Amino acid sequence: MSIALAVVAHTNVGKTTLVRTLLKRDIGEVADRPHVTEDAERHALLETAQGDALYLWDTPGFGDSARLLKRLRMSGNPLGWMLTQVWDRFADRPFFCSQRAVAAVRDSADVVLYLVNAAEDPAAAAYVDAELEILRWVGKPVLLLLNQSGPPRPREAEAAEEARWSRQLAQHVATRGVVTLDAFGRCWVQEDRVWREVEALLDPARQAEMQRLCVAWRARNLETFHAAMASLARHLAAIAGDRESVPEKIDPGALAQGIRNWWARRSGASSSADPVVARAMSALGARLEARLRANTDELIALHGLAGRAQESILERSEDHFDVALPADVAGTGIVGGVVSGALGGLAADLSAGGLTLGAGVVIGAILGALGAGSAARAYNMLQGQEDGSVRWGGDFLLARVRAAILRYLAVAHFGRGRGEWVDGEAPAHWRSLIDELVSARAETLREVFASAEGEASLAGRLQPELTELGRAALARLYPESRAIFAGTSAESSSSR
Repeated sequence: MSIALAVVAHTNVGKTTLVRTLLKRDIGEVADRPHVTEDAERHALLETAQGDALYLWDTPGFGDSARLLKRLRMSGNPLGWMLTQVWDRFADRPFFCSQRAVAAVRDSADVVLYLVNAAEDPAAAAYVDAELEILRWVGKPVLLLLNQSGPPRPREAEAAEEARWSRQLAQHVATRGVVTLDAFGRCWVQEDRVWREVEALLDPARQAEMQRLCVAWRARNLETFHAAMASLARHLAAIAGDRESVPEKIDPGALAQGIRNWWARRSGASSSADPVVARAMSALGARLEARLRANTDELIALHGLAGRAQESILERSEDHFDVALPADVAGTGIVGGVVSGALGGLAADLSAGGLTLGAGVVIGAILGALGAGSAARAYNMLQGQEDGSVRWGGDFLLARVRAAILRYLAVAHFGRGRGEWVDGEAPAHWRSLIDELVSARAETLREVFASAEGEASLAGRLQPELTELGRAALARLYPESRAIFAGTSAESSSSR
């Protein structure tokens, strides 16, 4: 048993682009000129273990629709047959191809997928009514797909546009539906909606078959979704676990810089890392960018896209890092001698190279209380850590969670027919939504980052959190997607 869907449209609206996106492979030719596709071509989209198959027909575009409609109405008489089968074949090849496409749709299709340019006004586009009359002549159910709708928009805007086109379609076709599906920027949950609409348009005797195909399509996409969340979890765990060691012994100048930085953090002033720490930050940043490109490439491959991630320079500042920089106790005793004593504030100012007198007095009192030669111990006490390392800070890791979910959405919406992967700016309503979702789970995420032991353990704990974020984001963007995740859970997905 098989179900055939014919993709038809006015010429150069994007039929082949959509077919490539749905198939996740390159077929035919895509070019900015009319009548690129000359013959109807059938492609297997999906098959099930029960022997069900879903096929897509890519057809030549409608050209002169009004003329085509007249010719089709004449096709039942001898003159019309002569014009169609003989004259048009040699005198007007594109027009002949359009007629063959309509014949193929009438003979082979169970449902027609009719693409239109969503940017056009259906009442103003002269060819639309003629093409809808052609589809009425074909006599098959029609699912109108709003293509070229631009960047992803809130669902309310899409619904309003769908209603406008539905009113136009209702004037011509009895069995019909309307769905937004931009070949350049659709998401897999929107594809799921298309198949459910197709199921509703089919004869009841064929609906069970389409249901099985829908289940198989959904399972395949859910597998990709969970694999993507696992990939993001491993990526974030690697970032969170990354450390760059710094020398345990530092010179007096570095110690002074460390004291200045500590006081700057306490007073709200700006601080600057010493060269050793700066090199450690740079090394962490370089590894992060390499991991980011590798992870994006993995997401691209998971979604059946072509191309690779481009070079990406992340904006970084010292505030993104947690620095634990201990001083060597034995090697800095001379500094301790200089700044010892409860009244050693001025000496501390001179040694540190410009601290305020008040700050010097406080630090001098601490060092004096510990005794000469104990400056390093005091510095380590202020740092609150004994090991020498630089790592990413908690706020920055939360920002990477936001960026990871946004990056997933970008890849999941990128259509294969658009060509090779290209980085782009996330829509504003995506960013505000993800900020809201991550902020609501911020404390839980901080606890996960802080408590997990080891990269593998952290990835395992992050995956269900990311899965819930991904599910929540898709459900808010596309409310119908809640049915897709019904019966699944983040906990069960973490074992995939």
